[in-house]
Amino acid sequence: MVKYSYYPGNVARQASQEVEDTIQPLCKSLGIDLIEMVGYNSDGGDVIRQGNPELQLALNARNFALAQNNGHDIITACASSQGVMHDALSTFKNDPIALASANRVLEKITGMSLDASEVQTHHLLHVLVDEIGLDKVEAAVVNPLDLDIACYYGPSMQKEGACGGDDVWNPTYMEQLITALGGRPVEFSSKTRSVGNPSLLTLGDSVMKMTAKVLSDAKGAGANVIVSACTLSHSNLDSYQGKAGRVANKDTAIPVVNLTEIIAFAFGHYTDRFAQLRTRALVIGS
Repeated sequence: MVKYSYYPGNVARQASQEVEDTIQPLCKSLGIDLIEMVGYNSDGGDVIRQGNPELQLALNARNFALAQNNGHDIITACASSQGVMHDALSTFKNDPIALASANRVLEKITGMSLDASEVQTHHLLHVLVDEIGLDKVEAAVVNPLDLDIACYYGPSMQKEGACGGDDVWNPTYMEQLITALGGRPVEFSSKTRSVGNPSLLTLGDSVMKMTAKVLSDAKGAGANVIVSACTLSHSNLDSYQGKAGRVANKDTAIPVVNLTEIIAFAFGHYTDRFAQLRTRALVIGS
């Protein structure tokens, strides 16, 4: 059994409950024990940093201290959260003044303190490829995907040190994973492009055009479905795809699911929802 401190991110237990539903059984299938970070808080989503970078660092320091107390590194299913946490942890490791400032806040408010060398953060994707291994993933498959799948990474975790052993500029881990799950990965040019989620409420039309670009590129490349490694970006790609298509005048109609869902489906969990996904792909994904 491999143990990680589980950080759900900003939306998995709110707007994207399907992530919380599916990450638990898929991890059990692979012998990953998700240790609850009791009392965790938001990582700031790079929204708080725009107005108060010190507050965002303090929020992340608190989560890191909780994981440190658990005795296990952090795992998350959200690329945005992985990027934010990686940046914060890098700051603490390279800037002792920033770490001391965050620790003053932590000690005053919570009584905890952080040793930045005692914790690391990981995205689920990188844990599956680098730690669990694709052979073990493939052995757990009971429902091969048999779909043409576009893999959306987003930009947030595509930085040196944040994406495991994957290529920062041209990642392939998700494509390798989809192949192990019995799917057919479809290469498309926008797999690491931003959909502008942090600016959704202030730069609406621009964000919709960014979202439409990703959706239309994936569909134009022949995908039946998009799988997203970022729960924060997922709302743009899924809930806003109709508006994005109208604003950009592009064909954006394609099913979008979270990475945890597609893995859980392949492992035999939530087969009724997998059947619904196949129907959606047939109706609007092709």
